[in-house]
Amino acid sequence: MVVEVIISSNAKDLNKIFDYNVPEKFTQDIYIGSKVLVPFGTMKKLQEGFVIGIKEKSEYKVKDIVKVEDSMSLNEEKITLAKLMAHKYFCNISDCIKLMLPPGTTSKNIQNRVKDKSMKFVYLLKDQEEIYDDINNKTLKSDKQIRTLNFLLQNQEVLLSELILFADTSNSVVKTLEKNGYLEIVEKEVNRNPFRIKNITPTKDLELTKEQQKAMNKIEGAINDREFKQFLIHGVTRFSAKQKYTCN
Repeated sequence: MVVEVIISSNAKDLNKIFDYNVPEKFTQDIYIGSKVLVPFGTMKKLQEGFVIGIKEKSEYKVKDIVKVEDSMSLNEEKITLAKLMAHKYFCNISDCIKLMLPPGTTSKNIQNRVKDKSMKFVYLLKDQEEIYDDINNKTLKSDKQIRTLNFLLQNQEVLLSELILFADTSNSVVKTLEKNGYLEIVEKEVNRNPFRIKNITPTKDLELTKEQQKAMNKIEGAINDREFKQFLIHGVTRFSAKQKYTCN
């Protein structure tokens, strides 16, 4: 298997496809949109690139991919969009691809990237009936232990830090319940998504005023008729009170 790779660079000379061989150990992990590390030219450091195509073989003698990095934010549809953007705006495909990646993940210095974080989650080991029996039989007497277990019954998977905060309990209480077989604490890698806590709603087109629409009609008319005209628009803009627009 051979993949077509775009090197992550804003150099115009590198805005082209380079073929790389996919070692057998990576064949199950590679897809259009994969982020890869590859040897490039005489550079000592491995270069980052993005897979934009997959084919059976190459007409050139190609080098092997060294590493495949997980990049679930990219897929074939986004790669196609990046190609269209690059063609329309005369820029590198890699620049368009970077716009689709979460902030903090595009730095070439891997140490500076947003990293996954290891966090502790708490899960119940006993079912509701067993827990309520122990409460009724006075096997469980501590208010904090009971409150902790009731919170877990209502929330199947809970971060240890959130359990301590919202159930008004403590780490020692949780540890005691773990020791007695009521729950378990599991450490897991968590994908740190910068957009997780952001509520992003789609924007709608603004409605033009009558004067704005009149101006737009004249400008659009000139564009559609492929006429060279100049329009002086009066009004407050970001840069000045007057701006001149030229239609080619």
